Amino acid sequence: MSDEPTALRPIDPLAHRALEALVRAQATLTRRLAADLDRIGVSATGFAMLVLLTSAGGRLELRAIRRRIGASKATATEVLDTLESRGFVVRSRLESDRRAVSVGLTPAGANLVTHAFPSHAERVREAFGGLDEDEKRQLAEICRKLDRAA
Repeated sequence: MSDEPTALRPIDPLAHRALEALVRAQATLTRRLAADLDRIGVSATGFAMLVLLTSAGGRLELRAIRRRIGASKATATEVLDTLESRGFVVRSRLESDRRAVSVGLTPAGANLVTHAFPSHAERVREAFGGLDEDEKRQLAEICRKLDRAA
């Protein structure tokens, strides 16, 4: 193996530049928003689960939660273990399908969302303040398109 640098040439340089920009922006936004959530003792994924459960009326199947937040089975289980140990959710088996797991929001979980969501929503608004309404719509559509193509 040579110590000479290897010139790597992407097939689509513009796609690579777009990927780098997307990854950098995602990391920056995640760090910015996650820091405040860490202070209240919940991860960004955990908070997303709690908000999803709240908006769904307090109970969902774990499969539906995983699909909606885009989490792997392992990640969802780990986050759910933490939320359950902190008293924010409870798990139970579905009567109709004992293999399936239902996740329910506890009063403590609902209280956390009720108190934390307004300031979190404000931080999200601030984070995207550099974009106008059309740019936010375009960004959302581009992200959905990338997600479908992946």
